[in-house]
Amino acid sequence: MARKLDLRSGRPVWFAYRAPPVQVEKLTRDVKTEVLVVGMGISGAMMAEALARAGHDVMCIDRRGPSLGSTSATTALVQFELDQPLVKLSAVKGRLDATRAWQRSRMAVINLRGRIAELGIDCNLASRPSLYLAGNLLGPAELRAESNARRQAGIAATYLTRQVLADRFGIDRAAAILSHDNIALDPRKLTAGLLLRVLALKARLYAPVQATEIEHGRDEVVVRTSLGPTISTRHLVLATGYELTDIIPATAHSIVSTWAIATTCQAKSLWPAAALLWEASEPYLYIRTTADGRVICGGEDEDFTDEEHRDALIADKAQRLAVKLGHLLPKLNTRPEFAWTGSFGTTTSGLPYIGSLPRLPRIHAVMGYGGNGITFSQIASEMVSSAIGGLQDIDSELFAFRSP
Repeated sequence: MARKLDLRSGRPVWFAYRAPPVQVEKLTRDVKTEVLVVGMGISGAMMAEALARAGHDVMCIDRRGPSLGSTSATTALVQFELDQPLVKLSAVKGRLDATRAWQRSRMAVINLRGRIAELGIDCNLASRPSLYLAGNLLGPAELRAESNARRQAGIAATYLTRQVLADRFGIDRAAAILSHDNIALDPRKLTAGLLLRVLALKARLYAPVQATEIEHGRDEVVVRTSLGPTISTRHLVLATGYELTDIIPATAHSIVSTWAIATTCQAKSLWPAAALLWEASEPYLYIRTTADGRVICGGEDEDFTDEEHRDALIADKAQRLAVKLGHLLPKLNTRPEFAWTGSFGTTTSGLPYIGSLPRLPRIHAVMGYGGNGITFSQIASEMVSSAIGGLQDIDSELFAFRSP
């Protein structure tokens, strides 16, 4: 179905924190289920929890195991603010669809925060303001227009001048947009917590199991595995990140590599409110803090070529990130204690594709995560769960796969 890719390398900071173990079974015989979720990273876990909560019989498989793919590579800045500014997205998708996408993203972050609280998952969840800093894509005038567009869409945004930004946050940039109620979390702990909830709801988790072939029929989908046994299911959900299967239609999609560092703990040196920081630049920096006061900085993105080339750049990219971080926040100790790299899929519009595949109504997928992977995964869990339950999501056409 798909080439097995090296999704991350280096030493992600999340391995410094203990996540609860998740027990999986070995697949030794043919099995049946109502819904099969392929992938047990954060996206698959969110999908499985939503489906199990809705009362479906759920099974999950993963070729590695829970959280062993790209989940540990994410910096987990969970923002409603899309990579594509509202003004620019409006020029591509039209004002109405762009507004709907931003509003749905906003609601997804609210819903995710509420679900984590309801389940009582300890994942170091913290609500954070965010600052979108002027850069080489949007200067002060463009940021002011973006701020106005967001407010017209019913999304709170405050334009900050250079002086106000410096006075309130100690950051020297030409301008910024201040937003509220984004979140930061530990992605491994969240994934484990969701999968443990799924197990409590009687779902079955099998790993390592690699799907090798998919047969779509009128009443069921049959998935053949590398171990020999087959899995028959009424609905198949592909949550495999950028390890795309051949069955997913070609779209305007590309693979991007990104790099990240994490510093030592330095809670006393952090900027006010530990706001999430990112830039209106290409490529842009994205910065957050951890619960114990580390600073995580990611960026230096470039088109993916191959894993060997990407991994060889870790040391150089880590140094570049440390220097850029020091220029922005000179009071920090920016020496990397952790450095890693990963790759992700993105689309030209910055929006994901979510839903059933053309002419394959029993196969559902989410593709093109960009910088909003966790937010888009929340949207996907809502939309796919509704579709399998026989309901029509109001935004299904906004993210739908198109027939070739």
